[in-house]
This record gives sequence, C-alpha cells and structure tokens, in this order.
Amino acid sequence: MTSFAHPAWLWLIALVAPMTGWYIYKVRTAASITVSTTDTFVRRPETAPRARPRPTIRTYLRHLPFALSCVAIVLSAIALARPQSSETGSSSTTRGIDIVLALDISSSMLARDFSPDRIAVAKDVAASFINDRPGDRIGLVVFAAESFTQSPLTTDRATLLTLLAQVETGAIEDGTAIGSGLATALNRLRESDAASKVVILLTDGVNNTGRIAPLTSAEIAKTLDIKVYTIGVGSQGEAPYPARDAWGNTVMVRMPVEIDEQILSDIASQTGGQYFRATDRRSLEAIYAEIDRLETSEIETSEFTRHTELFGPWVLGALLALVLAFLIKILWLRPLP
Repeated sequence: MTSFAHPAWLWLIALVAPMTGWYIYKVRTAASITVSTTDTFVRRPETAPRARPRPTIRTYLRHLPFALSCVAIVLSAIALARPQSSETGSSSTTRGIDIVLALDISSSMLARDFSPDRIAVAKDVAASFINDRPGDRIGLVVFAAESFTQSPLTTDRATLLTLLAQVETGAIEDGTAIGSGLATALNRLRESDAASKVVILLTDGVNNTGRIAPLTSAEIAKTLDIKVYTIGVGSQGEAPYPARDAWGNTVMVRMPVEIDEQILSDIASQTGGQYFRATDRRSLEAIYAEIDRLETSEIETSEFTRHTELFGPWVLGALLALVLAFLIKILWLRPLP
C-alpha cells in the first residue's frame, strides 16, 4: 500500500496550470510584436507571397526547457509529499509452560472399567493433550514400584508421541510409588526457567511402595514453585481385572477400586493444583480439557507498521529534468555572438 506522509505538498502541482497559461500568453505576445515590427520596417512587393521561416532544431527545442521545468515542479511536489509503501503486520511471542506427565503403569492400569483398559485410554487422552499444546515443552515420567523418565522435556511432538505409544505395564516392578513418580517428575523440572511449571500425575491406586512419601514430594514441589494436578482413575466400587486361571486362560475378576483420594487431594492443594476423579473416558477427557484451560500459555502480540520511503526516484527525476532544461538552454538555445 502506497501513501503520502505530507500530502499537502501535492498542491504545488496546481502551480503548473497558471505557469503554463502565463507562458503561452508570453510566447504569443512576443510573436505578435515580432510580426508587427517586421511588417513596419521590411518592404515587400504587394504581389510577393510571404515566405515562412524554415523551422530548425532550435524551433522545436525552445519550449522544452519550460516543459521540463513543469515536470521538475510536479516531481518535486511528489517528493516533498514523501510517498511511502506501508506494510502492516503483527508479531507474537509465546511464553510456554513446562509440563511433565507422570503416568502410573502398574498392573492395575489394565482394569477394564475403561475401554479397552485404563492404560490405553490414559495414553490416548494424554496424546490429544500433547497435540493441543504446541507452545509448551512436555516430558513424560512413568512409575509403578519404581519410576523413570520416558522422555525429557521437549517440543518434538512426534518423538514424544512415539515414546508415549511405547509405554506399557510390566516394564518395571509392580506396585504404586506415587511419591517416587512425583519426585522424578519434579527432578525433570528442577532446573527449568519456564514462567510456569506443572506436573500432571495420573494414578489408579494407593501408594504402597517407594522410598519417598507422596507428601514429602509435595513439599518439594511447593518449594520449587511447581504446580501439581492429580488425577485418580477408576470407576466407583469394583472393576474387572484380567487374571490367569489354573489353565493359563485369561479371565475377568472383579476387584475393588482403591484410590487414595485424600493423598492426591493433599498433594494438589499443597502445590496450588487441583485433584480430579475420572470414572470413564469422557470424564478423563474433560479433566485434561480443564487443565488445558487453567494452564494457558502467555502470548504477547505486538502490531507494527513498516514504512519504506519512495521519494528518492522522484527527487532524482526532478533534478534530471532541471539539468536537461539548463543544458538545452546553454547548448542549443543560447544566442549566437
């Protein structure tokens, strides 16, 4: 888009019209005086026709300096008005959040109160959550009786989703070490310089092993200013668990659902997070959507307009017109001595 910074200067172009009128009047007046003088002092026979003077190059060039002067005025007016090309845009800076997903992979996560089972649904919903957070670094920690880092903090969604898909129960000793799982997640965030640091811990059981108590890990999280959201997964009452019978066949056994909701609630409240209970896939998706809403990344947007000055060629054109007018006057129209 082209615009003028000082459009008032364009009124100078209006001067060309009266200058042209004055120039035409002046030329015609000079011509009439010349004819009158010639008729007075030069005698010709009455029958002799008047011979028109033969045009020369000077005849054609005598009006050119004036025309070039008018061109110079027009170009100068445009240059003084400062033509500019404008480009409007915006830039945004995202201040992401560092998030670690701590996922319980104990054998109880194979319960079939979620279809096909708890671990499959937990992985699927977590994958959707990861895809919805493009501006954040996300890591993955898994735990049972022990804990380890499946993926460090990363913005590489493809690699993270591949590592999440590889998570399965039975990879480590069975049990539920909530405190150890949380401690490992905190260790991944300990040196983070992100504006906000979050752990989302998902489990379906009661802390029954591990060297670090869950509330001890919660105190560490509070000290490190890390917010912990806890999710208890499992239906109310009993849930079907796969088991082997005496002949090695897989059978479903009804087992009571035991989730230490008090501990999970205390962890969340101590660190400024929240505790959620997911009894089916839909409620788990709603929980992740709520966490996604609560932990929004900060996006700073600034709008700008970039101007590019275009007056240079117009100035150059005006100078060139003046120089040509001057040279024509000096070289071709100067009276001979």
